[in-house]
Amino acid sequence: MRKPVSLLLIVTLLASVAVFLSACQGQTPPAAEKEAEGKPLTIVTSFYPMYIATINITKDVPGVKVINMTKPVTGCLHDYQFTPEDLKTLSEAQIFVINGAGMEAFMDKVVSQLPELKIVDASKDIPLITGDGEEGDNPHLWVSISNAIQQEKNIGMQLATLDPDHADQYSANATTYVGKLEELRAKMHQALDGVEKRDIITFHEAFPYFASEFNLNITAVIEREPGSEPSAAELSDTIQIIKKSGINALFTEPQYSARAAETIANETGAKVFILDPVVSGPMELDAYLNIMERNMKTLEEALK
Repeated sequence: MRKPVSLLLIVTLLASVAVFLSACQGQTPPAAEKEAEGKPLTIVTSFYPMYIATINITKDVPGVKVINMTKPVTGCLHDYQFTPEDLKTLSEAQIFVINGAGMEAFMDKVVSQLPELKIVDASKDIPLITGDGEEGDNPHLWVSISNAIQQEKNIGMQLATLDPDHADQYSANATTYVGKLEELRAKMHQALDGVEKRDIITFHEAFPYFASEFNLNITAVIEREPGSEPSAAELSDTIQIIKKSGINALFTEPQYSARAAETIANETGAKVFILDPVVSGPMELDAYLNIMERNMKTLEEALK
């Protein structure tokens, strides 16, 4: 489960929002007025995969500035702590692009205090995988290329609605990038559909959508919450699964320590590979495409 934001921090941030709104009430014009004033339309994204998706859609659109709220090395937002700097960033934006599906739920109270801020929800109409017990829906939609395609379309359509003067450009950019994603998806299916080994063990719950898309079976998860070391019993259970199943590959993530996976590998002889959930990386247009292609090559090697 995600760690809750402290009550004191929430109160402090909401108080700051109230002061900001009081000072700026009636001074936040819509997108068209921003352009008329010669000021950029500022779009803020919640974290790295939403930033990469959005800069592809806004490429070469005049008068639009895209800012990523969190640092590009943050990773998933499971334990992210909202900061006063984030508040300032959001307060200066007109549009906030989120993954949705509960990934940014820790921000609900703050965002509700910014009524002029328009929300673009990339998870619209995407079926969610329900977690076990109190885990809730799995929010790691973008790790599936098919979901990333739908998220790109969602962002493009919603931006076109909010900024109709540039609707054609958003639509054209979305179509171009979706074409690249579809080409990569076909390439990955060609590479992975024929692999004999289908059972994998992953680092945390980032890959169910990816596994579903490529017909892989996640038999165990080393750390259900990244950064929380598995107990001795959990390690023992995973070791037994590997020994019984003959699985010879473990997949860690570059954003987190591989210590637990290495312990399991030492006990079983399995090899440790890196599978990237695309939650950090270079702030470049083709970053998602490049990272997913590396994942494809890693899986080809690990599952052959």
